[in-house]
Amino acid sequence: MKKIVCTMGFIVVFAGMACSQPRVNIELKPEEKRVDVRVGSDLFTSYIYPGNIEKPVLWPVMADGQLEVTRQFPLGVKAGERTDHPHHVGVWFNYGDVNGLDFWNNSEAIPAEKAEMYGTIFHETVELAESGKGVGRLTTTSSWKDSKGKTLLGETTEFTFRVQGKTRIIDRTATLKAVNGDVRITDNKEGMFAIRVARELEMPTNEKLQLTDAHGQVTTVDASTDKTPSGSYLSSEGITDDAVWSTRGRWMKLSGVINGQPVALVIFDHPANAGYPTYWHARGYGLFSANSLGLKVFSNGKEEMNFMIDNGNSATFRYRLAVFPGNPAVEEIEKMAQEFGNTI
Repeated sequence: MKKIVCTMGFIVVFAGMACSQPRVNIELKPEEKRVDVRVGSDLFTSYIYPGNIEKPVLWPVMADGQLEVTRQFPLGVKAGERTDHPHHVGVWFNYGDVNGLDFWNNSEAIPAEKAEMYGTIFHETVELAESGKGVGRLTTTSSWKDSKGKTLLGETTEFTFRVQGKTRIIDRTATLKAVNGDVRITDNKEGMFAIRVARELEMPTNEKLQLTDAHGQVTTVDASTDKTPSGSYLSSEGITDDAVWSTRGRWMKLSGVINGQPVALVIFDHPANAGYPTYWHARGYGLFSANSLGLKVFSNGKEEMNFMIDNGNSATFRYRLAVFPGNPAVEEIEKMAQEFGNTI
């Protein structure tokens, strides 16, 4: 008879069986304009769509042990964080040139007289919210609009939230449909699937920085004395740290230490995406982004992609963000990359 015993954090496995994963709970909170995703009772992330950040995002994102891997600013205050780039919020998906409009850089900081140059992504509906053992699913719709309210793209996004041991995984499949004429997504460095990370996951630097204190006041500090940043990049091609910017790769790892605990974030590109393997718009100051459609600036003009979605047609983009405890070996990441690449 097959038997499994799980007790006090120790696992004894008989006959090849294993303990079941914790439940991933999807909790709708429309009055707060959010959907919480929990692993058991612990928050993993929230899908949020307040009216002041110009796009739906996942924020915050927590590693196992309730270690926050996303920056608080501009939605919260955490002492020691940078206060640059208010449009870098949590985990997001958008682009810097869609029919000439900048969706990437839009934020509350944009003055009204310049609003017509920017686009906004509006959450529309939750189509599916499904909790389950080890996996939860959320499907949403949203609209990419110009400043006058005209919809350029309708977006349907399927999120899959998984737990594998202590590793937490977010798969995002976004389908964009041109609904009011052809949509040109012109080659631009500002894109596409991105996360703005906590201060601990930034790379160490000797520059002077503007950081916030516990009251939200911004001061200039000498970063050479700040021992908080511990981040280090590694690409699938073996490239490291600052050198990863403007290189291609199937995946990218950012590892560091938060509250004394090693953690790592890995973003995976999908073989079905246009531009695969993606260029990386990954910076030491905390922006970590896969830009599938921006080629020109990263290749010094040798390549260019001006992507088009014809009226009534759609394009789909797939990405994975894995949040690891510890620092996974290349072999473990490659195994996950192969598994993700086999998904449709």
